[in-house]
Amino acid sequence: LTAGAALILPDEPLDVVMYSCTSASVVIGDDAVEAAVKAAKPEAAVVTPTAAAVRGLKAFGARRISVLTPYTLETSRPMADYFLGLGFDIARFTCLGLTDDREMARISPEDIVAFAREATAPDSDALFISCTAVRAAGVAARIEAAIGKPVVTSNLATAWACLRLCGDEAERPDLGRLMTLAYPGEER
Repeated sequence: LTAGAALILPDEPLDVVMYSCTSASVVIGDDAVEAAVKAAKPEAAVVTPTAAAVRGLKAFGARRISVLTPYTLETSRPMADYFLGLGFDIARFTCLGLTDDREMARISPEDIVAFAREATAPDSDALFISCTAVRAAGVAARIEAAIGKPVVTSNLATAWACLRLCGDEAERPDLGRLMTLAYPGEER
């Protein structure tokens, strides 16, 4: 990670560096990703999909969440542990059982909305959709309309975090409720 970060505009200061893999962020750890990137880009804020999702969920005041992953149960289990370890209660945890990123990227927007409806527990505060390969950010607002709850996706959360950390405070409600919120402070 350090060597990769060093290749991004060498000798140029950056506002933000985003590491873009949700399941790997859980396995490696947000703090380890941040330390590795900061070794090459010490001035940059570091965003992972998981840390951004946590900030997004907390910005909504969500404590009891539903989680939808495209992964197998084996890959998803650490994701559940991650959220539980950060004090979230999981109302429903749904795994689609896919093993190939290409399959995950091919899930249609209509299927994402349908899976999200099924994955959302009635007593949850919000839905988190994991995986940067899943094209859920583009249908987050549609899902929110369908389930009546905030939706945080890996890509939407990282885009929100990066925009806010770069000083872009524009509200984009057409992309979902998250894109109308300010970015919270540095605690996770």
